[in-house]
Amino acid sequence: MSKVSVSDSTLVLSGELTNKTTYLVYTESVKHIRSNEIRNIDISEVTALDSAGVALLDELQSLASAKGSLIMVLGASQELASIIETFSSLSLPLPESVTKVGFFERIGNEGINAWKNFTILLILASESFYWSIVGIFDHRSARKGSFYAQAFQLGTSALPIVALLSIVIGFILSLQSGVQLRNYGAGVFLADLLSITMVREMGPLLTAIIVAGRSGSAIASEIATMKVTEELDALQVMALNPLRYVIVPKLHAITVVMPMLVAFSILIGMLGGVIISVGYLDLSLANFVNRAIDVIVIKDLVISFVKSTVFAWVIVIIGSYYGLQVRGGAEGVGKATTMSVVNSIFAVILLDAIFSLLYL
Repeated sequence: MSKVSVSDSTLVLSGELTNKTTYLVYTESVKHIRSNEIRNIDISEVTALDSAGVALLDELQSLASAKGSLIMVLGASQELASIIETFSSLSLPLPESVTKVGFFERIGNEGINAWKNFTILLILASESFYWSIVGIFDHRSARKGSFYAQAFQLGTSALPIVALLSIVIGFILSLQSGVQLRNYGAGVFLADLLSITMVREMGPLLTAIIVAGRSGSAIASEIATMKVTEELDALQVMALNPLRYVIVPKLHAITVVMPMLVAFSILIGMLGGVIISVGYLDLSLANFVNRAIDVIVIKDLVISFVKSTVFAWVIVIIGSYYGLQVRGGAEGVGKATTMSVVNSIFAVILLDAIFSLLYL
């Protein structure tokens, strides 16, 4: 049985303060608090107390304190004091107030974070290129057969999708251009148009986007998984540099296979043009091939392969960066992979625009 009374500005509680009695005690206590000035709560006669009773005490203190008095809980035995300390919410630190960040302050914070991330990316790129050059002459920290394994994963496995998209793009470009050229009796110039387009732009750009979506995501997810599972830390414990052991073989492999993929993409794209030229514009195969060869100069091929190599380096560096910056578990790996693909494609398109401005 629980009782509530008031004596000299003290709210006296007796009996049990448990989940079975808290409602009745609360109702009676609120009446006394509203009609009297309560400064203390006496629980010396309380025989049982649980978490619900502690919540009741917290609520009564809050109600009485709202009238301007500092409320003290008196008469608690050692056992009751321990229960109150465990379950009371009044002893918890108050949550820090969140100040609203202004527009310009938010822009400044974003700028500082972007600069820090860019600095980390530059450091990663410089170390990766340094160890890549060292790795050409020093193979002691390289896994046996890692170059061929990475070349197969990043290059050979991408041939089917590169071939499919290249012939489709070449076919569509030839079809759309051939219709207009045929109206003016200039169908013979389709070979010139397609050759310049595939060699200068579509070949390197299309291949880079495919590699960024396919191989770039694989690089980011692999390194992110190694980071989450602490495999990279294990390599450091074994005195192995993670950059030389994990990233450098990928950088070596993609540097070799990317120009090959671009050359393959250009040839397959030209095949789509041959189909339209021979089947729709009634041009001979020999005439198409001769004009395609004549219009291309060495400068175009050099720029095309230089672009493809730069694109390849950017894809590996960005994928490695997001893989190394991963936080959390499987969810973090997924986010790192997505960010890697998005930013790799954006960087490839931006660099392609810069190259176009430089050599046109």
